[in-house]
Amino acid sequence: MFRTELRALLRLSGPLIASYAGQQCMSLVDTVLVGRLGKASLGGVGVGNGIFSAMLVTGIGLVLGLDPLISQALGAGEARRARVLLWQGLRVAVLAGLVMTALVCVAPLILAPAGVAPETASEARRYLFARAPGLMPFLLFSASRAYLQASGVTWPIVVATIVANITNLLVGWALLAPLGVVGPAIASSVSTVLMLVIAGLAIRRMQVPAADTVAAPGQALDLAPVRAYRPDLARAVFWLGGPIALQLLAEVGVFAIAGVLAGRLGEDAAAAHQVAIVLASTTFTVTLGIGAATAVRVGKAVGAEAGPAAVRRAGMAGLVACWSFMVLAALAFFVIPGVLSGWLTDDAVAARAAVPLVLIAALFQLSDGTQCVAAGALRGAGDTSASLAANVIGHYGVGLPLSLILAFRLGWGAPGLWWGLSAGLTTVGIGLVWRFLLISRGTIRRAL
Repeated sequence: MFRTELRALLRLSGPLIASYAGQQCMSLVDTVLVGRLGKASLGGVGVGNGIFSAMLVTGIGLVLGLDPLISQALGAGEARRARVLLWQGLRVAVLAGLVMTALVCVAPLILAPAGVAPETASEARRYLFARAPGLMPFLLFSASRAYLQASGVTWPIVVATIVANITNLLVGWALLAPLGVVGPAIASSVSTVLMLVIAGLAIRRMQVPAADTVAAPGQALDLAPVRAYRPDLARAVFWLGGPIALQLLAEVGVFAIAGVLAGRLGEDAAAAHQVAIVLASTTFTVTLGIGAATAVRVGKAVGAEAGPAAVRRAGMAGLVACWSFMVLAALAFFVIPGVLSGWLTDDAVAARAAVPLVLIAALFQLSDGTQCVAAGALRGAGDTSASLAANVIGHYGVGLPLSLILAFRLGWGAPGLWWGLSAGLTTVGIGLVWRFLLISRGTIRRAL
């Protein structure tokens, strides 16, 4: 039974991993291109990416409220209801996109007061203004991806990612010389729009059932138009997604804060931090795909009322897949940290400064993957508040205070920041696995 579940999870994970890895590849390409412009540009993109990512994942978190709702609906045989939920999620994505885009545009005002070097702050500002238009399309794509992956239609996600990466590389390279850091930012925004178009066309081709043959307990069959505004369902997406948004903001936010703090340590530290964070984020994308698949598998088990054993089996299959990969990633970080750093920048000083950070990143690979996949399992079960609590306690009660003490009071510099981040991730991972094992002892009710 476990092997069957693991195979099903891996089949779903493959395309999703390719999608998340492709999106990370876009960031990797941006870093490689900008790395040729010098330390100020590389550090500026690092700071800018940290801020942009914090806003983006907050919006994505709200949209991820769709994950348990759609997967549980499909697990219960309610295909039409799943399509109705998609349209409510798209509305949430538009609203979140408007707010987050505005915040991205005003965020550069905090850089100078935060003590970021003037040239680095200037490059970050230019980069953010050019990335801002791509935020809302990405949220709309995220809602579309949630529906596609839960439906088992993953090929459009892979195609969209391939097209986006080719576009990002070609346009970014063409605009790099005349526009500097703005060129890759524009390329990323254009690529995101293409991803949304491809996903949207795929969804239009999917047949919508005239009516569900079953209904959620205590509810009549839903015959309303699938595109109609449903305040009750939109609120459900928002209230389930709210804790996810805050959880992701807490996680990405602490890394964004670390990026700003690295900027205060100087251009070399900021550039080294960016190199190491891109490497760590690259391996993390694999666990993002596994976590998304785990959320779908757990959600379908809950919707089908398959019982606690099936729910736990789905979650544990995700964790086993995650641990298997992250052990290999940690070994690579340990064995060739200098080679990996050198791939991302021509600046020898920045590459050497990144090596200690990459070695520390090797130590938290298991913790980072564990907290991601465990959060996905809890999301599929409809438990989104536990992940928020674990992230706040782990990152802001443990990780960030330790980072500040080690980096500034004890003078460890950028490695001190990363030791603190590692401690925070480990705390979060332990807490989330414990929570999933606890709730999967008994029957889990559907989120809606």
